[in-house]
Formats: sequence, structure tokens, C-alpha cells
Amino acid sequence: MNNAPIGVFDSGIGGLTIVKAIQKYLPNESIIYFGDTAHLPYGDKSPELIQKYAANIAYFLVQQKVKLIVIACNTASAVALDIVQKIAGNIPVINVIDPAVKMALENTLNYRIGIIGTKTTIQSRVYPIKIKQKRPKCYVTAKATPLLAPMIEEGWANSQISDEIIEAYLSETTFETIDTLILGCTHYPLIKENITKYFESKVNVIDSAEAVSIEIKNLLDEKKLFSDQYNIPRHIFYVSDLTESFQQTTQIFLDTPVQLQERKWVENI
Repeated sequence: MNNAPIGVFDSGIGGLTIVKAIQKYLPNESIIYFGDTAHLPYGDKSPELIQKYAANIAYFLVQQKVKLIVIACNTASAVALDIVQKIAGNIPVINVIDPAVKMALENTLNYRIGIIGTKTTIQSRVYPIKIKQKRPKCYVTAKATPLLAPMIEEGWANSQISDEIIEAYLSETTFETIDTLILGCTHYPLIKENITKYFESKVNVIDSAEAVSIEIKNLLDEKKLFSDQYNIPRHIFYVSDLTESFQQTTQIFLDTPVQLQERKWVENI
């Protein structure tokens, strides 16, 4: 079981930032990735529909005999964690929200935390709720930033356009006193440097990909599920709708080309 792959899924290919972090921190681990490109973006869909999509993907990953499932999507983590855990059974499930909240609370000095993410993630209030559960008096401010993900996928992550959009979102007075900002979308690690620069390095910017990879490492250690040190990792990348555009965009997220495989959507649940 130890050499079984880690299953990672996202609404599209933004979750490849999680894959990249896993490859960095856990180079011996194999990965099966599923990007639901046929139904992206999840950020503007109803919770019920997202739960349906996440359930089907979880069922598929269980069939692939993964040893761990990572929900590499803030929106799905916010509204579909329970159903994924139910389908996974004894297979551990890690979401992207709890590790980021943990890291934010460990890094904040004045307990004033900001969050940016998709509309559905922000409207769910999952981040403020989880932060307040641990630190009731913590100041929390959250803002939906829906233009950032498509901007990144279009290759504008490091440009005057991206700097202007970031400034437009983060210049609100509610962000003026924060000392920590959670990047509540798996696309956003690609603009972490831009955001850090905007705040003149005075704000701790929490990269969910890094936080999740640390959580995975700790869990594998706890359950003694690390792959054999001599294991040659094998990575498989599935998408539910394969286009040349998606294939090209993987380069943005992984800094290296990968071969996507199309798996047509099948209703399992």
C-alpha cells in the first residue's frame, strides 16, 4: 500500500500547484491527478452541483487504489469535504482549507487575517468560520477575486495587467491592517510574489500548496505510508475534457510539459 499513489483532484488544472509542491517535498511519491476541465470553473456553481462532481471524482480515485485523496480545490473543499470523506471510507482525505488556516494562525502576529478566493469559497465563509473556531477574537476579512484565476490561466501572472488587478482587489481599506493573507485558490501561488510585492513584504502570504504538502508529509509519517525510498514515482494526469489550451496551460503551473489523458465524464454516483 505504501507505494500506492496519492490522488489529487481539482475543478481544472490549478491544482497542479499542489502537485508541484508534493513533487518538491515528497519526491518519491506517485500521483494520480484528475482535473474536471469539463465542468470548470467550480467557483460560480451551486454547492449541490459541486458535491455531485466531487463525489464522482472521489469514486474514481478510490477505484485507482490511491492511499490518500487531496481535494486541491478551495471551492470543493468548502462545500464537498463531507461527501468525499464518506466515499473515501478508510482512505485519508486532506482539503486545502484546514492546512492554510493552521499556517495562517501560526504566522500571524496581531491576529488580523485576510482571505481572497472564488465567489463560492468566500460566500461559504468557511475560512472565517474555521479561523474563529480556533481564535474567536481574530479579525478576519475576506474578498472574492474572480478575475485572478482566468488571468493566470491566460498567462498574465507577471504583467502590468496582473499588478493592476491585484491592486484593485487588495487596495480596500479592510486589508489595510492585516498582517497575514491566505491565498484561497490553488491558482494563486503563481502570483504570490506579486501579492507580497504589493504589500511591500509586510504581510505574511500563505501559500495553500505549501501548507497542504506539509500536511500530507505529516499524515504519511503518522500513518507510516511513505513510499519506499527506492520507489520510482509515476505520475498520471487525467482531465475530463482535453483541449490543446489545457495541455499548454500545464506548463504555467508545473514549469514543465506533461501529457494529459482524457477520461470522459462518467456518472458513478
